[in-house]
Amino acid sequence: MAKESIGELAQPSVGGFCPPYEDLYSFARKYFPIFRSLTGPGLRRSLQLIAEELSTVGARLEVVAVPSGTACFDWCVPDEWHIDDAYIEDQSGRKVVDFKNNNLHVVGYSQPIDSSMSLSELDSHLFSLPELPQAIPYITSYYKPFWGFCLTHAQRLSLTEQKYRVVIRSTLGPGVLNYGELVVPGRQAEEVLISTNICHPAMGNNETSGPAVATFLAKWVHSLKDRRYTYRFLFLPETIGAIAFLSRNLQRTKANMVAGFQCVCVGDDRAYSFLPTKNGGTLADRVALSVLRELHPDFVHYSFFDRGSDERQYNSPGIDLPVASVMRTKYGEYPEYHTSLDDLDLISASGLGGAWEVYARCIDTLERNYKYKVTTLAEPKLDKHGLYPTVSTKASRDIVKNMMNLIAYADGSEDLLALADRLKLPFCELADLAETLHAKEIFERL
Repeated sequence: MAKESIGELAQPSVGGFCPPYEDLYSFARKYFPIFRSLTGPGLRRSLQLIAEELSTVGARLEVVAVPSGTACFDWCVPDEWHIDDAYIEDQSGRKVVDFKNNNLHVVGYSQPIDSSMSLSELDSHLFSLPELPQAIPYITSYYKPFWGFCLTHAQRLSLTEQKYRVVIRSTLGPGVLNYGELVVPGRQAEEVLISTNICHPAMGNNETSGPAVATFLAKWVHSLKDRRYTYRFLFLPETIGAIAFLSRNLQRTKANMVAGFQCVCVGDDRAYSFLPTKNGGTLADRVALSVLRELHPDFVHYSFFDRGSDERQYNSPGIDLPVASVMRTKYGEYPEYHTSLDDLDLISASGLGGAWEVYARCIDTLERNYKYKVTTLAEPKLDKHGLYPTVSTKASRDIVKNMMNLIAYADGSEDLLALADRLKLPFCELADLAETLHAKEIFERL
């Protein structure tokens, strides 16, 4: 059964909208069936669905259009692809493979064809997985002219030597590449980036889950009454979308970004995972590790050498943005990855909601991670400020001990994340103490 609200442990202290877990899964169910690719009407329909959800809290998604042929660094925006139908029909007129039954059946960006051919001629255009005989693989050919079909290996083995009619009704021509952008302003111009991908069709963990979690995270951030940072949410076709965005916004992004996260594969219940920035040690790395160590200490810690999503683009040479990836089970690390078995049964309300909690806590940590400096000379007299317990218990002694240790190191040289690591305390506990001391004017916030 899905949880109905955010758990007490992970409740972000900055308040705001907290979604029932089932709402994320309901959104995923609506998003999942839309046929998507790098470009085209399905991608625009997906952005429209995201925009409609964001509008429920008054947030407005901007949909950007980049024309085909636009140079983006070493890349070029491809032509726009549309597909109306595709099937393989045997001699009896039976459709043995039908795009309308599952939109993974067609290789992405397939050229049009209407031809009869033998099984041996057809075979080089068929893709299946012998190791997963009931799975349809996800295959694309974005930048090289090709056509093809994907099918289960069981289907493939059932094909007999005969003439087959092969039909793909598609077009490829000048159009646009679209991506969505939502900016939620804060008190500071410094930005936090949340980026997710919207080009994968009919797969749950990769990549229905990312847009679902990012959309509801954006709703929550938008609902906060007071934001320290500005938040930029990007809904992009993978690789070329991030490259197109960066080619148009690199100078401003490098000047303003303090932390960023690639929100990908965040829907299952199997694991939590972390993939660092190129050199590690950035604010994004420190925040994610702090949150995961507290909430899910058994998370899998990958190397940057294991990268594969758009953290590649954000950390690429000359770009060098502090973007890390926080995931459930990482792409490529589960058997259903890039197949039809990565469906709505693989993800869950609790899986999506748990990822939402982690991201909300990351944002809460960013918002509360200040440097503090003691305003008194020598040790402050806690009872004078109403901070010393009337009755001494083990719990109250621990609070006093932690408070005094925080005071001892609060010289303005380290932020709370560093002090939490130094003092071996959960960040939220230390932030609560710092905010109490700040309210009593024992601390000044730098």
